[in-house]
Amino acid sequence: MKRIRLGVNIDHVATVRNARGESYPSPLRAAMLAQKNGADSVTIHLREDRRHINEFDLKKIINKLTIPLNLEIAATKEMLKIASRSKPPFICIVPEKRREITTEGGLNLNHNRNFLRVLIKKLKNKKSRISLFIEPSLKDLETANQLNADCVEIHTGKLCNLINKKRNYQNELKRIKKAVQTGNELGLEVHAGHGLTYDSARILSKIKGIQEFNIGHFLVGESIFEGMPTIIRKFKRILKS
Repeated sequence: MKRIRLGVNIDHVATVRNARGESYPSPLRAAMLAQKNGADSVTIHLREDRRHINEFDLKKIINKLTIPLNLEIAATKEMLKIASRSKPPFICIVPEKRREITTEGGLNLNHNRNFLRVLIKKLKNKKSRISLFIEPSLKDLETANQLNADCVEIHTGKLCNLINKKRNYQNELKRIKKAVQTGNELGLEVHAGHGLTYDSARILSKIKGIQEFNIGHFLVGESIFEGMPTIIRKFKRILKS
C-alpha cells in the first residue's frame, strides 16, 4: 500500500501578512518549516487578485524548496504565462471567482474546454504534473481523463461541512468513494482537498486510492496555537493510521 502524501497549503500565512501590509509572517519561512517537518509538498494559490500569495513569494519559494511546489492557478492566459515561466513541479487548475471567500467548488470542465486542453498540454510540455480540482463527479472524472490530466483533486468541502456540523455525511462519503474508485480505474492519480480538519482527514484517509491530501486553512489556524511542526506531525499520523 502506497504511503499517503501530505501537501501543506501556506496561503493563509500570507493572508495574515497582507492584513497589515508587512513583510511578516513569511510564507517562505512557512514553506521551509513545512518541508523540515515532513510535508511532501507545499501548495500555494496565486489568485488573480493576489489576496495572499504573490509572484515574489512564488519565486522565492520555488527557488528554495527541495520538495515539490504545488502551484494552484485559474485557467487563464495570465496564469499560463506565469506557470510556464516558473515551471513548478506540480500544478493544480482550480476555479476562481473574484468575490468568493475561498474556492467554492470544482471546475466546470466544459467551460472554455478547448483552452483548458491547450493549457494542460503546454504545462505538461514544461514537465509539470497537472491536476484538475473537481467535484466527486463520474462525468468530470471521464472529462479530466479525456483532457489528459495526470491527476484530479476531489473537492471535499461539502463532506467536511457536514462533518463539522455533525450532520449525516454518509451519502457524500459514498459519492467520494465511488469517484476515487473510478479515478483509479481511469489511471488518474486521485487527491483530496478543501476544508479538511483532523476529523475529516481521518475519515477520508480510510478510502483506498487517495494518494495525496492538501490541507491549509485548518492547519495554519491550529498552528497559531500549537505551532506548525506539531500540527503537521498530527496530520502525518492521521494519514498513516
